[in-house]
Amino acid sequence: MDTAPINKYRPEIDGLRAIAVLPVIFFHFGVMPNGYLGVDIFFVISGYLITGIIYKQILNNCFSIKNFYIKRTRRILPLVSFICLVALIIGIFTMLPDDLENLSQSIIATNFFSNNILQILTTKNYWDVVNEFKPLMHTWSLALEEQYYLFYPFLFLLIGKKRISWLLPILVTLTIISIILYFSNFPEYYKFYFLQFRFFELSIGGIAAIVFFGKTIKHAFNSLIIILLCSLLAVNLGFLPDSIKLLLSVALTVLVLISNNSNSKTSKLLLENKAFILIGKISFSLYMWHQIVLAYARYFVFKELDSFNLSIVFIVTFILSYISFQFIESPFRMSKRLTNKMVLSTILVVTIFTTTSSFYIYNRAGVIKDVPELGINFAKIEKNMHSKYNDRIYNYNKGFQKNSSRIKILVLGNSFARDWANILLESNFNSRIQLTYIYDPQYSKKLQKLNNASDFIFSSALSEEKLAILKITKEKLWVVGTKNFGLNNGYFYNYSGDDYCEQRTTMEDGYLIDNENKKTIWGEKYVDLIGPVISDKDNTVPVFTRNCKFISQDCRHLTKEGSIFYAKIMQARIAEILTTIP
Repeated sequence: MDTAPINKYRPEIDGLRAIAVLPVIFFHFGVMPNGYLGVDIFFVISGYLITGIIYKQILNNCFSIKNFYIKRTRRILPLVSFICLVALIIGIFTMLPDDLENLSQSIIATNFFSNNILQILTTKNYWDVVNEFKPLMHTWSLALEEQYYLFYPFLFLLIGKKRISWLLPILVTLTIISIILYFSNFPEYYKFYFLQFRFFELSIGGIAAIVFFGKTIKHAFNSLIIILLCSLLAVNLGFLPDSIKLLLSVALTVLVLISNNSNSKTSKLLLENKAFILIGKISFSLYMWHQIVLAYARYFVFKELDSFNLSIVFIVTFILSYISFQFIESPFRMSKRLTNKMVLSTILVVTIFTTTSSFYIYNRAGVIKDVPELGINFAKIEKNMHSKYNDRIYNYNKGFQKNSSRIKILVLGNSFARDWANILLESNFNSRIQLTYIYDPQYSKKLQKLNNASDFIFSSALSEEKLAILKITKEKLWVVGTKNFGLNNGYFYNYSGDDYCEQRTTMEDGYLIDNENKKTIWGEKYVDLIGPVISDKDNTVPVFTRNCKFISQDCRHLTKEGSIFYAKIMQARIAEILTTIP
């Protein structure tokens, strides 16, 4: 072993940071399948460095919880506060109400170190495509680290120097508990976002810092370990479970951290080249900026992100990151002219501004101006405007009136079935039908009674097997098709061309194929919602109705104007179906 003083700068750790941050960026660019593991590398590095610093200070009787938090504050919060401010200002000028409301939630959560908890309460799914348009989606990992910083130093204070030998067994025990939790049957999004399920990544780095305190191992496998780590990040290893890939990334990162790279030309070339050291130094800025630039580029700059556009995004991200490192990170972290009081005051002012502004925006459901395309008036704001229209259908669950001459229609299934119910209610047949809607028919005690009493049954997202189990009368059954209007309306909303109301979009991947498959399965019993609106030439669908209103607010479900639009273009098909005797 070789000695490695704790306070000595180790350039290879900056190189390792570069290996961590670049794959995360490329993963969000859609070109590196395992790049998300870069976050796990950061966790290990953080646990290793923080533990090593506190451990040394405890041994030297100079640890101060106050100084610890001041340093963490100066290191992290100036950039985070500025990023939130930039995201808010851009969002105010470019975002539709729902997206701006979501952004305001993210800003408040980021300011209070809790964006991971917000994700648990909202999307619950890091991989959901809607996250691609959220500028602060990535601060969940920052929140997790900040929560770690909030409690971890107190473990050292409780133990103290006299009982410092307890620290390693306690960390090992907590690590084992965390790993057991990670491999438990808790929901996957719990294991992704909650600290107790991720703690082992940080603590394993901490254990390495204690076991190899002031030392590194000299061996001949440095370059092999680094190459394996890079390969894990870059190569699609679909045959391995995500949990195993995570453990491998943690293990390989620890091996790099405890290794002496000074005598290996190859590892020095890989980790200590000037480019990687620079990227490692600005890695925090790169991480914070890349999602903001990428999300807003998707939202209102580029209709499609090809390789050329992604190159522009990367260059802009790098430039902004270098600037923020030079003028925000470094001065606020190290400048003696910026006193602690000045730093804390600046952070407090910006945080109060972004938090109060975001709370105002959230309280107004993201509406800060008229949005005629959605029928939104600033002076007549109402929370949950669109959901109230859609949710009215849940009141149509009271069954059919006896001795009524109106056509009895039973609608079964998810929100796409709900949209079809709204189309029927907006159609010319509105006064001639009785409609009953059941979201989850397998739990309905009156399903068979309604099945027997109905004249027509419309279903969405229920398989043939499920319908057979539910004993739905096939002669009465019609299957409602899928639909999609792109990924996000932001680009179309910010478009300024003369053909604004004639804009069209490609559908999200998979929808067109799914529609064709269902048409094949169900034949003339299939209600195709894509065919009547698609362009035969390039397979695009309209964004706006004929009176320039958004057909869909979220690109998946219909607005009221979207339901009216569909009711008109589907009028002949509805008449054809409802005049058929089951």
